[in-house]
Amino acid sequence: MLEPSEGIVPIKKRRVWRDLARILSTIFNPFLTALALFVILADSSAHSTLDFWRLLFASTFFTSIGPMLYVFWLYASDRISDLDMSVRHEREMVFGAFVGFYLAGTLALWLMGAPRLLIATMGGYTLSTFVVQYITRYWKISTHALGITAPLVALTLLYGGQTLPFLVLIPMVCWARIYLKAHTFMQTVAGAALGTFSVFVFFRLFHVHIV
Repeated sequence: MLEPSEGIVPIKKRRVWRDLARILSTIFNPFLTALALFVILADSSAHSTLDFWRLLFASTFFTSIGPMLYVFWLYASDRISDLDMSVRHEREMVFGAFVGFYLAGTLALWLMGAPRLLIATMGGYTLSTFVVQYITRYWKISTHALGITAPLVALTLLYGGQTLPFLVLIPMVCWARIYLKAHTFMQTVAGAALGTFSVFVFFRLFHVHIV
């Protein structure tokens, strides 16, 4: 009776780690991390409640709501095989559309006279998505790693030590993607590096004040 139970324990442990990895991948999906980031930035930039909602809708529609609905539509209509866009040529097509969303969002924020911080952040998303769309032709860079790194780097530059404890989420999300065999170690490193680079470039380009 002891031998079967000894064989069950490792299986349960594997399921626990896999479930944890899936939970991390779901919670820190790039659409949701972008949404959380722009909630914080819109709140810090708005002059009134109405201004907050105006800035929030203009930013999150192009980074989260619109792209997410687009992906769901593609999946529901069998244009992509799964919501993770595991097939490389599918990812290239979808990321091409994402570039359009982010570029339109950058122009929309600029035309409505949004704060430079929001325009710079949207521009960073545009640049990083364009690079991802190109790299995807040859390699499957991790957008989860990019999606968690860019917001945390931006918030750390803006708020300093207050956000440092949250940086632990970067290796946690990277581990989850590797454990699920969605990406290799180098693909997560590349995603994190691209997220960091795009934030620094656009914050400097738009002269965003950092601590």
